[in-house]
Amino acid sequence: MAQQGSGGNVLAAICSLFIPGLGQLVQGRIIAAILFFVFASMFWALSWLVFPILFAGITHLWAIIDAAKFSSGNNL
Repeated sequence: MAQQGSGGNVLAAICSLFIPGLGQLVQGRIIAAILFFVFASMFWALSWLVFPILFAGITHLWAIIDAAKFSSGNNL
């Protein structure tokens, strides 16, 4: 991924829209991908309670935004 807002980041954000953490995995950020997937899955699994569904939505949205705004740090 060349820079924030590149086509790769858009693809990663779309991937995270369907499965939280998939966009981070596409970007090669394995630890972030695992964490987003585990936490979002845990919250969605508990969504029959009142508060976890709010946390699930926030975590899922955070995964999408994180994938879209990622910058590899190699800005030449």
